[in-house]
Amino acid sequence: MFNLSSTQINHFIENGYLKIENAFSTEIADECRAILWTETKCNPNDTTTWTEPVIRIGELGHEPFKKAANTEILRNAFDQLAGKDNWIPKETIGSFPIRFPCTKSANDTGWHVDASFPGEDLQNYFEWRININSKGRALLMLFLFSDVTELDGPTIIKVRSHFDVAKILVQEGEKGLSFMDLANKLGSFPKRQEAIATGKAGTVYLCHPFLVHAAQDVKGTDPKFMAQPALLTKKDYDIKAASENLCPVEKAILKGLES
Repeated sequence: MFNLSSTQINHFIENGYLKIENAFSTEIADECRAILWTETKCNPNDTTTWTEPVIRIGELGHEPFKKAANTEILRNAFDQLAGKDNWIPKETIGSFPIRFPCTKSANDTGWHVDASFPGEDLQNYFEWRININSKGRALLMLFLFSDVTELDGPTIIKVRSHFDVAKILVQEGEKGLSFMDLANKLGSFPKRQEAIATGKAGTVYLCHPFLVHAAQDVKGTDPKFMAQPALLTKKDYDIKAASENLCPVEKAILKGLES
């Protein structure tokens, strides 16, 4: 059985993310990528069909995606980071921001934190919200379905930024902040080291739900295939619970408030 080491769990708490290589097989990645090529309606052998810097695809439930999200490695990691049996198994994966080499720049490359529960306007994602207990969300996950190098538009991560977000959200109570309200506050955060989410196809980054991150355009010649699904909680977190009952996601929030 694959279990995370105490060093890996501590890295997640301290830095806000954990890179897991070979989280699913290259064969599964190949199958998923073939499906995604079809969904983009682009021709992998004809670059003239790659006319947009990013094509977004919603949730997909094909069997290869289910296999990718439910390997023993990942399920054990979910238990260890998000709380044993306090997460909802993935039957679908999404969304997929598929990025292409393009003369145009994408319009979705700003720093942000993914929201986790709806506001008053259910259809407007910018009005979705984030609160101090990370209502609804256990993890942000980055699934790499193609090899991703520095030239392939890897997601940029602000290391330890989840601590800064916790300090902002604790002031807002259960209501929290909307996606845009929080995004507008990120410019006042302290300067943080940046890491890039590179890796071979089959790599998964498990990220704290408060982690600040951003997309970037592809600078090389190959498209980047990834998914950025949420891992959802079965019951909401409670950072006021007894310390022995806290999972690493909750411990990281408290550490941010204490630092």
